[in-house]
Amino acid sequence: MQISLQNQVAIITGASSGIGTGIAKSLAEAGAAVVINHSSEKSLESAQKVLKEITEAGGNGITYQCDVSKEDEVVKMFMDVIAEYGTVDILINNAGIQKDAKFTEMTLEDWNAVMGVNLTGHFLCSREAIKEFLRRGIDTSRSIACGKIIHISSVHEVIPWAGHANYAASKGAIKMLMQTLAQEYGPAKIRVNSIGPGAIQTPINKSAWETKDALNSLLELIPYNRIGQPQDIGNLAAFLASDLADYISGASIFVDGGMTSLESFADGG
Repeated sequence: MQISLQNQVAIITGASSGIGTGIAKSLAEAGAAVVINHSSEKSLESAQKVLKEITEAGGNGITYQCDVSKEDEVVKMFMDVIAEYGTVDILINNAGIQKDAKFTEMTLEDWNAVMGVNLTGHFLCSREAIKEFLRRGIDTSRSIACGKIIHISSVHEVIPWAGHANYAASKGAIKMLMQTLAQEYGPAKIRVNSIGPGAIQTPINKSAWETKDALNSLLELIPYNRIGQPQDIGNLAAFLASDLADYISGASIFVDGGMTSLESFADGG
């Protein structure tokens, strides 16, 4: 069966690069109108480039600047998208940042910055999306679900990560947010899931793969012996957003080449 997101509107946060770009392209290929969210003027050119690639491939969408950690900006984004397209069917909570440090050297500013984007951003966008889903109700010409939310988490919602306490804590919290929303709004036929990427070749982790030695070291953690690509995440996101996945809700699905099997214990630890 073919994945179809025809007649649906998807907001993808942090879509001007990396995993967000891969997801936006996959959803557009499946027929969704995509809102390519980016956070600042600095990322506008990248967002426009992503949109150009999507439209040249036959898809459609818009770019939208919004800092997802800011309540007023998130509320305005949803209002503007609904004014443009009539509603929102799919939310991909993808925007995320890292500000790494040893725990004793981590500043409150860096802790709050990561929590603001990685967790509060998911809260604010999910809240506005669910409000819109409930307002519209189920429209079977669009989907048999009332709405779909997909959180982009990480293998670090279950794997501790020394030197990255703020990031790992935010991802662990996303799991509980996702499951709670799936529980609370399942009766309204709103589906909520998480994707937990492993090592994906994106700008945010360039230092982990840009040299041969760094890549070889990384591959020691991945049984499948390759680094992931943004399309690997996009493929799953398109499926989870579609009616083919209608009975999947409250799930964390890892796309990690087996990283969560903890390769370091392959020979008995």
